[in-house]
Parts: sequence; C-alpha cells; structure tokens
Amino acid sequence: METPSLRSEMGWSTADRITVRGMDLCQDVLGKLSLGDFAFLEITGRTPSAAESTVFNAVLAVLVEHGMTPSAMVARLTYLGAPESMQAAIAAGLCGLGTTFAGTAEGAARLLQGVRPLGTDVPYDAAEAADTAARIVREHREQRLPVPGIGHPVHKPVDPRAVRLFAIAQENGLAGPYVTLMQAISQEAERAFGKAGRLPVNATGAIGAIASELGLSWKLCRGLAVVSRAVGLLGHLAEEIEHPIANTLWVRTEEASSSHLVPKEPQ
Repeated sequence: METPSLRSEMGWSTADRITVRGMDLCQDVLGKLSLGDFAFLEITGRTPSAAESTVFNAVLAVLVEHGMTPSAMVARLTYLGAPESMQAAIAAGLCGLGTTFAGTAEGAARLLQGVRPLGTDVPYDAAEAADTAARIVREHREQRLPVPGIGHPVHKPVDPRAVRLFAIAQENGLAGPYVTLMQAISQEAERAFGKAGRLPVNATGAIGAIASELGLSWKLCRGLAVVSRAVGLLGHLAEEIEHPIANTLWVRTEEASSSHLVPKEPQ
C-alpha cells in the first residue's frame, strides 16, 4: 500500500528566510500586515482586500473583551495557582468558549451555510430570506431548540455590536445574503415568539453571518472567537499582575458558598 504523502502550504524556513503562505515574513509581512490581516492570510492563503481587512479586523475585535466573564475569572484563578504558566491560564479561559459563551458564532454560520452553501451565486432577495427564516424558526421552535446567534440577556432591543458589525459590512460591500438571512431570522423569531425587541441578532450571530460573507467555513468560526478572546484574556492577566483580584474571588466564593455549613457561635 502506498504511503500517503505529507503536504502543507503553510510555511517553511531556511537559514536566512522564513516563508509564510508564499510570502516572505520579514520583507512582506512584518511592518506591512496587521495581526488581523496576517490571520486572514493564514486562514485563507491570501491577503485581504481593503474592504475585507476592515470587516475581518472588526470581527476579531468585537469579542476581545466582555468584562469579568467566566473565562476571564478562570484565567485569573488559574494564574493565581500557577503564575509560572501564563499559557495554562489563557488556555483554561479558552476552554469555556462553547455553545453558551462566544462559540455560538459557529452555530449561526453552520445554520446559514446549511441553507446557502458557500460559493452559491444564485441571487437572494428579501422575500426568499423571509420564507427561509420562517421555516428555520418554525423547525427550531418545534424541536424546542434555541436559534443560534439570536437573543442576548443584556443587550435589548438590539445588540450594539451586531448593529455596528453589520454597518461596517454594509459600508464595505460585504452585507450580502447571509447578513440578510440572519436579520430575517431575528425578525421572524421575535414575531413567532411574541418577543418584539427581545431577540436581536447578537454579536456571535453577526460574526457567523459576516464570516460566511467572507467565505469562511462554519468550522472555523469558533476559532475566530478563540483568537479574539485570547487577546482579552492576556489583558485580564496583565491587570491581574498589577491589581490582583483572583485571591479575593476565591476567598469570597468559598465564604459565600460554605457559610451555611459553618457552626454559628452561641449567643
């Protein structure tokens, strides 16, 4: 049996040169590509156009920071226990990105691309989007499943991040059928569930739609959230080093959760 060949187009090095995706790292990348543009090159094998660069960098930026989230607390607490291993602290925080936090961009993109596979050139109008959205919401409602990319516990009646991302996509000619369908799904969900102004497209829904406009497979979308949140977690650890709170989080949580077990002093 013939042994399969090993092949990668990502990069190679010689004594005096490093090549990434066919570009010279030192001459063509450093000082010329932003980190977001470099990420686009790594993922797609080409540098982005000016419009794609603006939109893609906005997509990466939107999930960098979201306050004292569970992932941020986990990173801080891990660093408290193992300050010699910053990578472990960041990795611990990233492990919590899933179907509840940040990872829903994957579900939204998968839903959209399941209806309209990447590379489809057939025109898509608002009426067709509305019909498709009605079917999607009906199916999710019948199965008692949440619609990915829709709704937010805090941001109502709109998620300002999604509004801004869609505006940036529109300004750069990248608000196409996936954005139209995502917005139609939100409108239909609010109508079907009788929750006007309470089921907006959220940030991850916007990311799923815009990533689809950029031609990125839904399988990569959770990775975009990972890239963004890794930067944010590093920021939390930088703050933790200067103004530590992890020990207080630990002590207060232990006290609050165990207070009912501690024998009360006699009066």
